[in-house]
Amino acid sequence: MSKSVSVGIDVGTHEVKVAVAESTETKDKILPKILGVGVAEAKGIRRGYIVNSDDVTRSIAQAVRKCEKSSGVKIKRAYLSVGGIGLQSVMSTGSIIISRADSEITDLDVSKAIANSEKDIPKQLSINKKVIHTIPVQYRIDGKLVFGRPHGMKAMKLEVKTLFIICTEQHINDLIQCVEELGIEVEDVIASPIAASLVALNKLQKVAGCVLANIGSETVSIVVFENNIPISLEVFPIGSTDITNDIALGLKTSLEEAEDIKRQKISEYPYSKKKIDEIIEARLSDIFELIDSHLKKIGRSQLLPAGIVLIGGGSLEKDMEDFAKSELKLPSKIGKVENGGNTPVNDLSFAVAYGLCLVGYTNTEENEMGLKRGLRFAKTGGRRVISWIKQFLP
Repeated sequence: MSKSVSVGIDVGTHEVKVAVAESTETKDKILPKILGVGVAEAKGIRRGYIVNSDDVTRSIAQAVRKCEKSSGVKIKRAYLSVGGIGLQSVMSTGSIIISRADSEITDLDVSKAIANSEKDIPKQLSINKKVIHTIPVQYRIDGKLVFGRPHGMKAMKLEVKTLFIICTEQHINDLIQCVEELGIEVEDVIASPIAASLVALNKLQKVAGCVLANIGSETVSIVVFENNIPISLEVFPIGSTDITNDIALGLKTSLEEAEDIKRQKISEYPYSKKKIDEIIEARLSDIFELIDSHLKKIGRSQLLPAGIVLIGGGSLEKDMEDFAKSELKLPSKIGKVENGGNTPVNDLSFAVAYGLCLVGYTNTEENEMGLKRGLRFAKTGGRRVISWIKQFLP
């Protein structure tokens, strides 16, 4: 039995969260346990974008110090989340003619086909963007669909449909720099929705088909799974802060009181409950309309048996589960963050930070998806850019 420690840093628009997990590896599985967490107000971030690097660095430093104090662990390296409205996914297809005399498909053939998929990404989508996840979604050999791995099969032509998760390159560079200025090595960069899915979704949900929605303060991010593979990811520039603003405008009250009303911290107030509900429901309708529009775009509206799983601080709004079910015509549930032992991580806002911790372990559920893992180091503008490649195989 051996133990290892992994650290996750989640830089959100509202808060910076840091988590340290210790994993005890037994013969059968890894049992991660949170040793400590740190939370600080996020400053210098707007809808996921860095607008003031110095403020962001200070916010991260504060959260790191709190986490070190609560865990008793000196943080020297960490996994880092990337999110915000600069994060998106694009599907692309590439192919290759098999060159071996015996027509057997090799790992190199698959890699070349995936590389050709990346070359086929439209320039208007790839400009100023960096690929952070490469996920093979579907294989065809000589035009016929392959269920599983094509490696070792014989064919004349291999086609690969690949999902690329991309993000604004400057944002990634700035985020890494903010962390490394604190003397912390960034081991890898992971898209926030992917990290959250490692702890908020189970394999049954991912296989059947579901959408994970993280309702944050200024953004709503979704990732859609089917056959245990991510098939789409999107981030919308809307969040729970918009509900607060709507309440403040609608009731002509302060932002502080509007936030308390939204969170139901005030038991009695001189406002119509009906009007408050109408204001909140109007903004929630906007959120779920965006989600449903995206599901229609990818042909999955009302067609995900495991429905929608809601996480993030905004998911705790009153009657959110029933509202999502009504708007999307899908099963709906509030997600749970599962972890080993009694830990401080007991709320949905920690899903990303805890998921980042799990990335460091090799026998977690992500391997059950058939993931291949690799780190790719590139030089951009004289600085190191870390890119995390996960190859999800059906």
